[in-house]
Amino acid sequence: MKLSWKTCFRAGITVGILFLAIHYWGAISLGIGIAFHAAAPLFLGMIIAYAVNILMSFFQKHYFPKSNKKIVNKTRVGICVLLSYISLFGIIALIVCLIVPELVNCVKLLIERIPPLMQSLSMEFRGNNEMMRLWKEVGTATQSGQIDWKDIVTKIANWAAGGLGGAFSAVKNFISSAFSTTFNIIMSLIFSIYLLTGKERLIPQIKKVAKTYLKEKNYARVDYVLSTLNESFRSYIVGQCVEAVILGSLCAIGMTVLRLPYSGMTGALIGFTALIPIAGAYIGGAVGFLMICTVSPMKALIFVIFLVILQQVEGQLIYPRVVGASIGLPGIWVLAAVTIGGSVMGIGGMLLFVPLTAAAYKLLRNDVEKRNKIEKKQNKKKKKELQGDAPQNGDIKG
Repeated sequence: MKLSWKTCFRAGITVGILFLAIHYWGAISLGIGIAFHAAAPLFLGMIIAYAVNILMSFFQKHYFPKSNKKIVNKTRVGICVLLSYISLFGIIALIVCLIVPELVNCVKLLIERIPPLMQSLSMEFRGNNEMMRLWKEVGTATQSGQIDWKDIVTKIANWAAGGLGGAFSAVKNFISSAFSTTFNIIMSLIFSIYLLTGKERLIPQIKKVAKTYLKEKNYARVDYVLSTLNESFRSYIVGQCVEAVILGSLCAIGMTVLRLPYSGMTGALIGFTALIPIAGAYIGGAVGFLMICTVSPMKALIFVIFLVILQQVEGQLIYPRVVGASIGLPGIWVLAAVTIGGSVMGIGGMLLFVPLTAAAYKLLRNDVEKRNKIEKKQNKKKKKELQGDAPQNGDIKG
């Protein structure tokens, strides 16, 4: 086999790049981190646009679908984007209004019923180790008759300056973090709006560039993988939201029938946390249990029993039919995806790994089925060839 100079040149470039990447990995990783941090609002905007696009598609299907009027075609995208964001913010506001007031009342009740906690908090300054040490030094010096007021005042001033400096630093960091987070969220929302309003032009442009620089076979493979990922994520988001609404509604209705307190708030909280697969409802249930405990421990125990029964019904009847069927992923793989995703990336990993696993499962299943069909066709072809070569009845031997 002859090696051309182009092959050698490419191999040399590859080895050189690999060496530089390993040798300067610290600086490269730092640069990648800075780049990702700078582009965080754009990535968040893409995620928001993808989620809102599901609502937008719904509104586009129902916004005068049979009308061909010019004004309808011009306003379809803008009106649907506006309705999508209004719906999203309305849902978030409804959840907040159901949860936050009851949570505030529960916290107030806890503060009223646990006065030792407030007393310990009020004694925190008095229990400061540094201040107590200084006070003991003053007492010892007073008893011995040797008081170095200059040294004591200096120590107190240094202690106060350090405390104030730490407080100012904490306040500055909090304000800076709050401003940065708010700015990123606003920029993400603006970027998501631009993506949604320009998707009719952006998607064909991306496809055109991909067709230009990729071979037809490779483009077909990439398009197939991306379509499968989109289908899995879309089905998972829709199914998980429907399942969360069903579970939260059943929880609120059941608690109302059992006359348990905080029924609306707990139902909304469990429905919201149910967006986290498998473990989400238990997180909301733990908060609900603590809140009901402030009213009656016996009712809190009844709530736990009710939630366990509801979770069994949800896990056996609702989730497989709503979410499992929508993403086409067996329960054991959902559990594995949640476990691995939670270990790697926390709650975000739980939400991300389930649709990724569903997409990988679909790709693998389709590839296996395709290979089996090809193998069966080849076997049938070979069988026909063998039958064709075999002597037929009535043929003269010899």
